[in-house]
Amino acid sequence: MRIAVIGANGQLGNDVVQAFARNGDDVTGLTHEQIELSNSESVGNCLSSLAPAIVVNTAAMHHVERCEEQPDRAYAVNALGARHLALTTCGLGAVLMHISTDYVFDGSKGKPYVESDAPLPLNVYGNTKLAGEHFVRTLNPKHFVLRVSAIYGKNPCRAKGGLNFVELMLKLARERGKVRVVDDEYVTPTSTEEIARQVVALSRSQEYGLYHATAEGSCSWYQFAREIFDLTDTPVTLEVARADEFPAKVPRPHYSVLENAALKARNLNVFQPWQAGIEKYLSDRAAVRQTT
Repeated sequence: MRIAVIGANGQLGNDVVQAFARNGDDVTGLTHEQIELSNSESVGNCLSSLAPAIVVNTAAMHHVERCEEQPDRAYAVNALGARHLALTTCGLGAVLMHISTDYVFDGSKGKPYVESDAPLPLNVYGNTKLAGEHFVRTLNPKHFVLRVSAIYGKNPCRAKGGLNFVELMLKLARERGKVRVVDDEYVTPTSTEEIARQVVALSRSQEYGLYHATAEGSCSWYQFAREIFDLTDTPVTLEVARADEFPAKVPRPHYSVLENAALKARNLNVFQPWQAGIEKYLSDRAAVRQTT
């Protein structure tokens, strides 16, 4: 099957490309140099020339502070970009798989969010991503919208200076010997490799719609850091940070746990517990370091 993956050089896009390639698909990875989401002509020309059966959009303006500073640009990429993709893919008869975010919720529920819960974003990023969801869901009936949360992967995250949370924790431990992390914000750490596997599994179905797509279970950022250090036998003093110790410049949800209710209802869920994901990531990381 011919697949186009937008954002192919990103943290998630890289693994999505590899997952489709392993599956035997004819996959083309597209970066910002090949396609500009905010430009409808660029989107139309690029995808029309490729004529893919499935388009996977992993690209976004997802630096939360930058979105707040540049709301027009964030809307152009995250919302109008999704609109351009939905219109173009619908015209081509192609499936659109669009990656969204847990930040469409405000975090006040206090228990895992399901797909039927009403979104209420706290910031520009969340609002523009929610707008993008609506464009995709209304303009191309052959769509999958996947909300993900707290992702990490082997490919560098450019929006975070090349470091995901795992690499940041290990770096701080090496440099300082003591790390302080908040224990009152809850997420589901999810590896990009697992999300990519779920994307491929969904692409083989026609169960179009909105899906939460995260690892099973949840933890605080402190608990996630503890698991990272325990699995790597990292000598570090890990302490709980005060709630006001790292004031956020932009409001964020304090509870971002998603439940994969729709995937499970259709017997399509392939995710493991979050602990299994981080164990594999660290095992693969260690294997690579031994060979370099």
